[in-house]
Amino acid sequence: MLLRRLPWTVVSAAAPFPLHSSIGVFTPIPKQLAFSPLSFCSTSDLHLTHHPDKPEHEPDNRRPQHLKPGLYLVGTPIGNLEDITFRALRVLNSADIILSEDTRHSGKLLHHYNIKTPLMSYHKFNESHREQLVLRRLKQGEIVALISDAGTPGISDPGMELAKLCVSENVPVVPIPGPCALVSALSASGLSTDEFTFVGFLPKHSGSRRKRLMASAEQTATQIFYVPPHKLSQFLEEGSSIFGDTRKCVIAREMTKFHEEFWRGSLGEANHVFSTRLPKGELTILIEGQANSKAEPPSDTELENELRELIENGESLSTAVKLVTGRTSASRKTIYSLALRKFGKQLEVEDDSS
Repeated sequence: MLLRRLPWTVVSAAAPFPLHSSIGVFTPIPKQLAFSPLSFCSTSDLHLTHHPDKPEHEPDNRRPQHLKPGLYLVGTPIGNLEDITFRALRVLNSADIILSEDTRHSGKLLHHYNIKTPLMSYHKFNESHREQLVLRRLKQGEIVALISDAGTPGISDPGMELAKLCVSENVPVVPIPGPCALVSALSASGLSTDEFTFVGFLPKHSGSRRKRLMASAEQTATQIFYVPPHKLSQFLEEGSSIFGDTRKCVIAREMTKFHEEFWRGSLGEANHVFSTRLPKGELTILIEGQANSKAEPPSDTELENELRELIENGESLSTAVKLVTGRTSASRKTIYSLALRKFGKQLEVEDDSS
């Protein structure tokens, strides 16, 4: 999805020692597995062998398992090739065909893991034409895997429409969990993760873009955007003017790669810092939610009930309006107009009878 470049950095793995590399420190490989050296730029196969200490009765979960026909949405690394799961590799290796956003880019990943499954291009420019062809193959009982350039298919990437079509046609859709830039950025952002809104890429049209930003600025949830590097300056200028200069933000780039960076500060500070600095790679930007949401104005029914209670307890119309105005976010003009409409004639009758 994001960060299309693969990290061409050599990393070796040899159990049982921990892995140390320029990318980070990794956990030890389990004793049951022994890997041949892995190189992000080599054509070495990935070999899995039994360790002598492994009990004979322990099941081998790495042996090929039967996959039912269907569409498999397979998450792939967003930068670091080590972030792919054994299950993802098994599905890609077992599929009849792999739908790929960019076959040349995905071919590097498959070549690295010696996966020979045929690739078929599937991107935003041809997905409407490919859908029926893919659906026919699925109904014939084939296993179809869908991957994006990086991350999880269907999340700001091709796949959503195909998944919807398969669901409507009762074709199984199976998620194979993996990396996702928005979740990775959110987990390490330091902003609230209790509630968040994933906006993704903003509209290109200025009016639509500002309208979407204004809607996000009113929310209390953390807002998450995908921003191309050449549009960062535009985003920060518009964002700081709509959200306010003091709103906290986090700019994540090159996640899982050697130059991974999380920039933290206010929108105003970001606008100043990045006015002269153009970072590389697509960006995930998070903005904290509004601290105090604006109180939703009460309904006419709620106002009417409060006014009625006060008037029945002996308060005059003007006093009741004054008291309700002080309790709610509704304007005095709105409350007074409602009071006259609902209780004006009633009070006139009571005054005449007295």
